[in-house]
Amino acid sequence: MDASFFIARRIRFRGGLVMTCIAVSYLVMIVAVAISSGFRHEIRKGLSSFTGDVQLTPPNLNVLDQSRPIEGDAAYIPYVRQVEGVAAIDPVIYRAGIVKQGNDIHGVLFKGSDNRLESGISIPERLSEISGLGVGDKMTVYFVGEKVRVRQFDITSVYESLVEADDKLMVHADIADMRRIADWPDNMVSAVEITLDDSHKDEAAIREAAEEIGAIVNAYSDESESPVIAVSSVSRFPQLFDWLNLIDFNVSVILLLMTVVAGFNMISGLLIMLFENIPTIGLLKALGMNDYSISKVFLSSAAVLVLKGMLIGNAMALAFTALQSWTHVLKLNPANYFVSFVPAKADVGAVLLADIVSFLVIMLLLLIPTVFISKVDPAKTVRMK
Repeated sequence: MDASFFIARRIRFRGGLVMTCIAVSYLVMIVAVAISSGFRHEIRKGLSSFTGDVQLTPPNLNVLDQSRPIEGDAAYIPYVRQVEGVAAIDPVIYRAGIVKQGNDIHGVLFKGSDNRLESGISIPERLSEISGLGVGDKMTVYFVGEKVRVRQFDITSVYESLVEADDKLMVHADIADMRRIADWPDNMVSAVEITLDDSHKDEAAIREAAEEIGAIVNAYSDESESPVIAVSSVSRFPQLFDWLNLIDFNVSVILLLMTVVAGFNMISGLLIMLFENIPTIGLLKALGMNDYSISKVFLSSAAVLVLKGMLIGNAMALAFTALQSWTHVLKLNPANYFVSFVPAKADVGAVLLADIVSFLVIMLLLLIPTVFISKVDPAKTVRMK
């Protein structure tokens, strides 16, 4: 056994307060990482369900233009399915409608997809609140076009919406109902929405997928088919991705501050430990141990304390993350934060990276007080008893 580690195991470090500060620092860091991961997960999941990660639309980007539908079974679709990361391809039909409830009129955006709602619809919570309609009620909708069409739908569910489209409320319906209202052939749709798997939902991967899909469309599109372009959710909702980048920046600042705080707490604790053990340092020097080996003694003791604080902080943070993800006890205003609760997701990779980096930074900071060891003169510190 290394002599430094042997001695370190027998030196008592009274660092209860220091360990508590380190645990709190790690608690804040891991909670910040979990909340950042939660926001990314919830918002990207919401965008995927809203318009897909990549959307094939007419060149004018107007999915409500009834005069320019596109083919949902175009020649390029099989090639798009082969793109790495593509999880689902959904042809959809959009129609604008008006809901009249009493004296109130609400503009809504119907999205028809193959969701098997069986002539029922799913409405957002906001529409349910302002109209007073809920599950089991019937909703009368006016579709305005060349002529007004009136349809009545059964409300089968109410969902929590993340974003709104052009300030309209999104209502999910069956694609067959929307096709009958639009009076389109079975293969014509407003857009084709492509959803990527979880490993391809970061900003760069979505942009890359949109570029690759756009190239495939240009290469394999039949001359008789309607022209389309590939648009990524990043370009459709840049404000959301900018907001996520801002959150990531804020988390980085928190990680830096908490690491520095924990590091300086440990520096204070290690200096106290060194002052308390000046006679021991002098004795070890008198016995022939060099400054490097003596530094290892105290750095080993400090490392154990940091690891204990890190484990305690991680345990508390993961417990909070689990509680919040199950209960959503902490609420948010969705008008400002896009979600109605504080999302917390334990990203194992991000947590381990934060732990490792902060631990290494703290240990590097602890090299500063070990300079004190070289100043100790054994002739003056060793006391004869």
